[in-house]
Amino acid sequence: MKIKKIILSLIICISYCSLSRASENLANQLLQASDRSRGGVKDGIQWVAKVESSESGEQTNREFDVKANGDNAYVEAIAPAKNKGEIYLFNDRNMWFFKPSLKKPVSISARQKLTGQAANGDIASTHYARDYDPVIEKTENLDGEKTHVLLLTAKTKNLTYDKIRYWINDKSKLAVKAEFLTLQGKAFKIGYLKYQNKLTVDGQTFPFVSELKIVDAKFENNKSIITYANPKSTKLSPSLFNVNNLTR
Repeated sequence: MKIKKIILSLIICISYCSLSRASENLANQLLQASDRSRGGVKDGIQWVAKVESSESGEQTNREFDVKANGDNAYVEAIAPAKNKGEIYLFNDRNMWFFKPSLKKPVSISARQKLTGQAANGDIASTHYARDYDPVIEKTENLDGEKTHVLLLTAKTKNLTYDKIRYWINDKSKLAVKAEFLTLQGKAFKIGYLKYQNKLTVDGQTFPFVSELKIVDAKFENNKSIITYANPKSTKLSPSLFNVNNLTR
């Protein structure tokens, strides 16, 4: 009798471990697939990001030229005129800021406010599969489509968000919604994504993000809308992402 119980326990344990591994593999696959359509590709790509913010009744508009390659990104402000020439440099998980009036680049946090509801890291930090540990919480229908709801936990403390609840469409593998959470798991911002762009990399054409709307979880009139224009594959020199070259 004891042998039967032991065998049954082993079967249950093996089944549970197999299901757990399968769920973990699926979570990572979904995250990697969704990253691709938000700039998370190994080859060089470039796009223009426009950020329109509404905060306490005040409107602001900013525009950036974004160049990304793997874990690095070079973001240059091109409008308005007062911000033109400002540079945000992403080196792996580190971030630097430089403008002509500075003698040398300054280390900054991806969590700092860029404009409105948009943080510095929102402008080009898209490698969630690298930066977060994903767990599938559940599946649910969103706008009539089956989606997987993932809970993402930051692997390091210097990321834009500590936790993210992330909705990924089962069919398209595109991320369609995000709740940006505090350490306690409370949503303080909500993001909504659209994909009306196309990007071709290595002969493969796939949807590319066209809009990310970030809304304050308490005050919905406080929001930032990031629109992505003219995404294209391009060759980028590694020297572009060298922080020591910013002052040259």
